[in-house]
Amino acid sequence: MPLLLLDLDNTLLPRDAAFRAWAQDFLLERALPPADVEWLATIDGGGYVPRSTVLSAARRRYGLDESLDRLLAHYRRGINAHIHCPARNLDALRAARAAGWTLGIVSNGNTGAQLEKIRRTGLGPMVDGWVISEEADCLKPDPLIFEIAAQRCGVAPTGDWATHTWMVGDHAPADIAGAELAGLRSVWLHHGRPWAEPGYRPTLKAAGLPEAVGQVLAARGAPSLRPAVRAGAAGKRRGSGANGAGANGAVASRAVASRARGGAVVEPGPTAQSSAHHGVQFLLSAPDGGHAPSVAHADGEASSAAAAGSAVRNRSDGFARRPDGRPGATPPPVPFPVRPSSPPSTPPSKPAPDASAASPARAG
Repeated sequence: MPLLLLDLDNTLLPRDAAFRAWAQDFLLERALPPADVEWLATIDGGGYVPRSTVLSAARRRYGLDESLDRLLAHYRRGINAHIHCPARNLDALRAARAAGWTLGIVSNGNTGAQLEKIRRTGLGPMVDGWVISEEADCLKPDPLIFEIAAQRCGVAPTGDWATHTWMVGDHAPADIAGAELAGLRSVWLHHGRPWAEPGYRPTLKAAGLPEAVGQVLAARGAPSLRPAVRAGAAGKRRGSGANGAGANGAVASRAVASRARGGAVVEPGPTAQSSAHHGVQFLLSAPDGGHAPSVAHADGEASSAAAAGSAVRNRSDGFARRPDGRPGATPPPVPFPVRPSSPPSTPPSKPAPDASAASPARAG
């Protein structure tokens, strides 16, 4: 069965619209200028500037007496109240399901905050599984996180599984680079932005999720990525160390290699479905309190946003749920694919490009 993997923020869920709705409430409740929504949206950076930075700056700008903790609590309640999954996106998931696709969510971020979004928006019953970078200790664009997602959805990440798998997302360095490194085909949600990455390209581009799903269903028989991409990704996984430090270092080296080579591209053709543009041009920043060299979404800085005991089952019969302080609240972890422990492969003779440009500073 073919597998469709989807990013969460600004792919399945209009996260930026929820932030703007919270910002309007924040300003209205404090009798502040309504036009400052744009100032808040700019410093928000599409969700990847740390919440402490955003709210501390707002506190200074408006001379607020409220504590940072109080502002953070207001933010968590507010953005959760406004987050939703558009009906057109739910319809697109139903269409993919009816066409025989297995569905999964792959998200970089804090487990509690991202899981709360999945629970609140009703996405849990719509998908077969999900993986969030914090609980998996693995970040997009590392190919391993896509393998974990496949396993969570009941698809063994062995053999030619990648040739039957697509990734849809809005953030190129995490979603699209990760798909190429894993040997998957991809659809980039451009939200009105031009493509800016010279070293790799998405298989297809779309304005929104309904169009992306329509393209995937229409292109099911399209050619997959060239074998060299898949072989290269597999070889690099075999060469990564078994410990976390080696894995994180391998992410940067794989992203460098991806930028250094051109990516095969199938230009998008006409589709039966379309979607209105939404979203903004994103700023880049690494959130504080990350669990790895961080590209995680800053909305997930504080796991207190998650409702106690909320959980979504994966097909692998496991849960990932943050502890809520009650006995038995944290179920056994879902088993992950194991990184090979073989010695590192021989490094390339040609020096790699500067690694400082390899690792993305924000992700979906």
